[in-house]
Amino acid sequence: MDKSMLGDLDALPEEDKLRMSSMIDQLQIRDRCFTDCVDTFRPKTLDKQEETCIRRCAEKFLKHSMRVGIRFSELNQGSAMPD
Repeated sequence: MDKSMLGDLDALPEEDKLRMSSMIDQLQIRDRCFTDCVDTFRPKTLDKQEETCIRRCAEKFLKHSMRVGIRFSELNQGSAMPD
């Protein structure tokens, strides 16, 4: 995504930045999991295999995101301590 399309994000309040980040994560999950799991558009609904795939994909994505956030937090706390 072109950052110039988003304007000046630094001017946003922290709450809005968090909300925007959450929305972007949700879109990434949907796009990634849908692309990986849905094979055909013939039926109007997802079959059981596609539903299971999407659920597992979303769970993996969320667990990964949480782990990365925890790791960054650990690194930030470690760098904040004097040597």
